[in-house]
Amino acid sequence: MMSLLAAGSSININLGNSLHKPSSSIMIIIGLTLLAVAPSLLILLTGFTRIVIVFGLTRQALGLQSIPPNQVIAGLALIFSLFIMAPTLNQMNHDALQPYLHGQKTVTQAYDAAQGPLKTWMLKQTGAEELALTTAVDKEHPTKPQDASIGAIIPAFLLSELKSGFIIGFVIFIPFLIIDLVVSSTLMSMGVVMLPPTLVSLPFKLLLFVMVDGWVLITHSLVASFQ
Repeated sequence: MMSLLAAGSSININLGNSLHKPSSSIMIIIGLTLLAVAPSLLILLTGFTRIVIVFGLTRQALGLQSIPPNQVIAGLALIFSLFIMAPTLNQMNHDALQPYLHGQKTVTQAYDAAQGPLKTWMLKQTGAEELALTTAVDKEHPTKPQDASIGAIIPAFLLSELKSGFIIGFVIFIPFLIIDLVVSSTLMSMGVVMLPPTLVSLPFKLLLFVMVDGWVLITHSLVASFQ
């Protein structure tokens, strides 16, 4: 609670650091702040990075430059990120947001309670080497990963997401690369050098992708990789 006194009048601003329901003005400020930083939070704290990398590399492996469009890939990554994060978000809502809205926890207590489920989820996706790097840079010496600060966990989590995304993308590239090599060798043996091999291999790659139900297979692999 902060009080400003001037000319016999007072203005009270409820900062939510006491055990009572936050004022509507504070909730509006918090809501606008979350909307402003929502894109950054989506990239930094969820599996959005890994998913959008895998979908983008899949498009390149197929030899398609703009299909699906970037908007579709980003939309798919957003939907699946929220789907994967749903249990964690529900727990954060139960442990932190609802108690704060009902005046059962202060801002600090709600923030600390929200960190727990989020840190647990991110640490499951974070490699030990990446976490050791960021904690060393931040000059931290946690006895266990859960004791590391959120500032050290987030960059370690992002590095791990980049690594996982490229590993999955590499595995996806292999069958399409084999098709490109077979088509290229066949065209060279036939003496057809004026026809681009990628133009001939594209229908075969699309056929293979449709036959194995590629999007479902990749999505299943992505969801499984987070579990």
